This record gives sequence, C-alpha cells and structure tokens, in this order.
Amino acid sequence: MPTIFHVDMDAFFVSVEELFDPSLKGKAVVVGGRATERGVVSAASYEARKFGVHSALPLRTAALRCPHAIFLDGHPERYREYSHKVHAVLQEFSPKVEMASVDEAYLDLSGTARLFGSPLSAAHALHARMKAVTGLNCSVGISSSKLVSKVCSDQAKPNGVLWIQPGLEAEFLAPLEVRKLPGVGKVMEQRLREIGIKRVGDLAGLEEDFLRRRFGVWGLALAGKARGMDAGSWFDGEIGAHEDPKSISHEHTFDQDTADVSVLETTLTRLTEKVARRLREHGFHARTVHLKLRYSDFTTFTRAHTLDHASQLDHELIIAIRELFQHNWRRGAPIRLLGAGVTGFEESEGQLDLLNAERNERAHKALAAVDKIRDRFGEKMVSLASGLKGDTREKVHENPVGLPGKEPKPKT
Repeated sequence: MPTIFHVDMDAFFVSVEELFDPSLKGKAVVVGGRATERGVVSAASYEARKFGVHSALPLRTAALRCPHAIFLDGHPERYREYSHKVHAVLQEFSPKVEMASVDEAYLDLSGTARLFGSPLSAAHALHARMKAVTGLNCSVGISSSKLVSKVCSDQAKPNGVLWIQPGLEAEFLAPLEVRKLPGVGKVMEQRLREIGIKRVGDLAGLEEDFLRRRFGVWGLALAGKARGMDAGSWFDGEIGAHEDPKSISHEHTFDQDTADVSVLETTLTRLTEKVARRLREHGFHARTVHLKLRYSDFTTFTRAHTLDHASQLDHELIIAIRELFQHNWRRGAPIRLLGAGVTGFEESEGQLDLLNAERNERAHKALAAVDKIRDRFGEKMVSLASGLKGDTREKVHENPVGLPGKEPKPKT
C-alpha cells in the first residue's frame, strides 16, 4: 500500500516575511499587494484569518474585514529561495518529490519504514528537520492517496500531522463538507447542494451511473474522490514524474481601468517578457501567441496568432502580441485585465535564413546574460525599454520561474 505525504508550508509567504522582519510576528499580515489594489490575497497570517481574510479574497475586501492589517507586496525572490530550501529538505526523506506549487509538495515514502520508522515517526522527523533548516512550520497529511493526504494536511493546520491509515479513507472523508474535496469549487458545491449533497458521505452514497449522467466524466471523478481515490486530472501522474508545461501565460489586473495606449502596451511588453523567460527556462520555442483582454464590464476576449517560426525571443513575441492587441482592442475602451501567453511548443525555432539566424543567435546570447541577472537580482532588474513603465510586478501566488523540481527535462 502506498504511503503518500502532502506537505503544506503554513502561511508560507507571511512566514518568510517574518523571518526577515520579526516585528510582524503575532500581527495581522496580508501578502499580495496594497489594501487599495484590485488584486487578491496571496497569504494571510493566522491573526488576519480570524477576521475572515483568506487567500484569493480581493485585497479591498480584506482591508474592510481587517482594517488594521499590515499589507505587503511580497518578495517573490525570497519565496523562491525558501521554496528551494524546502525542496532540499523533502529530498532528504524521499527521491520522489513533486512540488505542487511554491509552498506545497507530495512525497512518496512507500517502503521507507526501515529508514524512518512509521509514517507518523517520519512526519515528526520531517517537521523537526524543516524547522531546523528553514525556520518555517509545515503541516503534513499522510494516507495511501494524494487526494486524501492533501485533505489531511489542510485538517492538520497549523503545524500539525494527520495520518489516515489504509482502509479508513472513506470513513475520514464522509463527515466533511464536499468543498473540502480538491477540485470542488463554489459552482460545483452549489450544483451538488441542489441535489441534496452537502457531505462527502452523501456523495459517496450516490450511484456512479447517476453521477455520470448528471455531471459527465467529472461525475465519475467525483465518485472516486468521495472514496478517497486519486480520481480526475487534478491528481493524474506519478509523484516525481516530469511533465513539461503545455502553455505559459501571465496576466495583470490594473488598479484602475485604463485606455491609455502607452500603459497598455508597456504592460503587455512586461507580461510577454515574463512568458519568454519561462520559455527559455524550459528550453522551448512557441509557435502561437495568445492575447487576453478584459474590459470594464468584465467582457473577456482571447485571440491567438500563429508565427511563421517558433520563437523564445522577447522582441519577436512582443511584436506578435502587440499586433494582436492593436487589431483587437476597441480603441478608447478601458481595460481591466491584460494577459499574454504562448502554446504550440517546439524544441527549436526551425530553419532560418542566414541573416535571421545570425541575428537570433546574438539575441539568444544577450537574453541568456539578462536571465542570469534576473536570477540573481529579480525580475524587474532588466527590461526592454518599451516595457520599463509597465507596472506588472511579479505576483507572489504565481508559480515562478525556477520552481524547484520543475526544471526543464533533459533533452535526449
């Protein structure tokens, strides 16, 4: 029977900030932006959570609920550094580690009893080692599946351990509200409530055929989740298996809707620079660029354009996405959100004529040097001139460049 750990760092962004500024300890702290901004909370201290502040809550709502909170933009470079420290500790306990995000991971500890003892003993050892190396607390969930372990770590917070022994998964899940199942959001919760399903046990009692007819393939996944199985794409794949991204994108929500073309274009430039950097990190070239526009009334449009050759160069992608913007923006209409993305990955840019090949080679060398500077000093240290005024600081909740365990797969 597998032994799967889910390790979730407690209030990770806030906890890292406290390491650098101990005066924050014991106070209501919100990381993610200023109180007047349109963004969302990335993390809240447990003191702020007492007032109903939680991740994904609009910052302005958080300020209303907890006006005395300290609001911080956050430091993504610090979170990357500590995420790598966390990853290094986890690798001391298992070679099979999967970073699900910057602050949570799955470990497969099957067959490690001779090294670490029982799962509970291993979890306590991990707890102590994590605190000693990083100065941070974590919560650990243990079971025979990724899904149940993730639910366990949430139930164990803060700084706790919860182990559900094999065969007891369904019994553990049954009394929990259905929204505790990963992948069940507000919309699905409401749809389930409409048919009288409030608890996971209620869901487990339904026939698979009924769920399939009602919800399609997702209904079958729900049936499996209710029994504690790793069902649905949310939990596909073996822990530690390398999967390359299928798309890369970045978005920015403006504090105030804007129709200023210079602001919009410089913001689009900065977003595309971030996308291009992540392409280079993975050793990919993109064939298709994507633009996302959201207007003041929340009307959202996405448009795509396929290039004549795959690219990972900032200037080529920026030119393409700016043309998309110019052809699709209703000039004068205020924009709430801009997004830039790429798909259609290839391992090379294909055949170029001699002149373009030489020019692109020079660009690749220059950008490699730029990326090294950004690795050391942060994303905003170097930018194209056309993007210098783009206020698109890195969102702390985004999966960043350099996420541990997500390094590019070696090319064969």
